[in-house]
Amino acid sequence: MLPAAQPTCFLIADISGYTGYLADVELDHAQDILADLIGAVVTALRPDFRLAKLEGDAAFTFMTTEAIDGSMLLDTIERCYFGFRRRRRDVRQATSCPCNACARIPDLDLKFVVHHGTALHQKIAGRQELLGPDGIVVHRLLKNEVVEKLGMSAYALITQQCIGATDLEPAALGMREHSETYDRIGDVPAWAHDLERRWQEEEARGRVRVSPEDAFVTVSVPTNVPQQVAWEFLTKPGQRMTWQPWVTEVTVQATGGRRGLGSANHCMHGKDAVVEEILDWRPYDYVTDRTTLATPEGPLRVLHTIELEATPTGTTIHMRFAAPKTKREMPLMNVIGPAYARALEAQAPDLIAQLDAELAAREADGSPEAQLMTPKPGGPLSEHQPPVIVG
Repeated sequence: MLPAAQPTCFLIADISGYTGYLADVELDHAQDILADLIGAVVTALRPDFRLAKLEGDAAFTFMTTEAIDGSMLLDTIERCYFGFRRRRRDVRQATSCPCNACARIPDLDLKFVVHHGTALHQKIAGRQELLGPDGIVVHRLLKNEVVEKLGMSAYALITQQCIGATDLEPAALGMREHSETYDRIGDVPAWAHDLERRWQEEEARGRVRVSPEDAFVTVSVPTNVPQQVAWEFLTKPGQRMTWQPWVTEVTVQATGGRRGLGSANHCMHGKDAVVEEILDWRPYDYVTDRTTLATPEGPLRVLHTIELEATPTGTTIHMRFAAPKTKREMPLMNVIGPAYARALEAQAPDLIAQLDAELAAREADGSPEAQLMTPKPGGPLSEHQPPVIVG
């Protein structure tokens, strides 16, 4: 029997400007630079997107899913682009080579095209191929007029069909409406997300983070999952109740449906509400919020950072709480802080079990991307160090 078509999100990351770059540079250095940059791109898109194939200066990737978490999609794209820009800058600054290939590294940029539809996942000549018209659409989108019509040098062009599979409101997020027309396909409505603008905002934005030195209370939980898996699990509101039983409901207030800087979580603890205002959002690295708890003595406001530290066998999750700013709040924190930390410590085994299950589900498909997420020898999934609480 022929396999059934599966709902699929297609994403192509394309290094733009590469054809012109090759015109008068040294090919041996150019190929090394391309291999370095495209490798960094593919790594940054994992594990959400699996590599289908490399296509010269582009990576064709996919994710099998019916509904798309829009926040995660934009986080993945932006994190990949920011990493590309930093890698491009670092490679250029680190080399003393006077050749044209090295001198013209800043000529290269990165664009993304994203589409959602269906595909037959079939092995042909020993390789998995994605067959179907939607795979053709996403490739045709590489030839577009975004630069000419919208003036964006680096962008993510996301089709309306893909936006429809998310909970995003693109206009509210500053995306610009755009449409392309192709022979035998017709009109393809889409939205363009300006990555150069987002890069400038990222570079200008200050950091808000509770450091180990500033922490009043710290709970650290060693796990054997990659940072990406831990981040997705910890920042999706619906997951909170699975390992924090005192949380009965979480609602999110977010512009355009996107979690991140400026959004707020309203967590119900029975009849009591805790408000978490996101002050800093650095996907896969850390998130900081200002947590406000209502108490009989008045509100208690505390800075709270969840930081993900990569380790040889996985990720250590650090949950840090800073001391409050006022003398009135300090006696409350002396009581509530250690008690909450003990509650988090008690639930750490449930968190670890949930993360183990998430990793096992991803590994079950046997894909190369899943195998790359497997912890190194010496850190079997059945063995965990106990959480560490300080404060």
